[in-house]
Amino acid sequence: MGLEYRSTEVFLKPDVRYNSKLAAKFINCLMRKGKKSTAEKVFYQAMDYVEKKVSEKQPLEVLETAINNIKPLVEVRSRRVGGATYQVPVEVPRKRQMSLGIRWILQAAKAKKGRPMYRRLGDELIDGHKKQGAAYTKKENTHKMAEANKAFAHFTW
Repeated sequence: MGLEYRSTEVFLKPDVRYNSKLAAKFINCLMRKGKKSTAEKVFYQAMDYVEKKVSEKQPLEVLETAINNIKPLVEVRSRRVGGATYQVPVEVPRKRQMSLGIRWILQAAKAKKGRPMYRRLGDELIDGHKKQGAAYTKKENTHKMAEANKAFAHFTW
């Protein structure tokens, strides 16, 4: 018998309020030191904040759109050829796209200081929905770097 690969999404239970696996994944990524109840509290407060600010859309729609706008399609990987190191553009697998999108949103929210986390997270989700903000800028920079180094794409093997 060969080893069977099992994705974490199979075992991931949907969250309580929205019955969404994406929301559950986001909460798990937000969680620090095993404090899931704190992460849930921050996430649901952020979603309420988003609902107040963007009244024409459902907060879960805003979350999905923000992640879809922020997840990168290509990235650069370092490849050593001879004595030189090249930045080789590579397509990003779908699962990694999702995790990078979530990670970048959380990093951008944590980088902002001076306000409660739920407001920083809510603002970053709204910015991602509108295709702006720190996380979206990070995606754009990643794509620009891949575009600039597409001459080295033949080093992909």
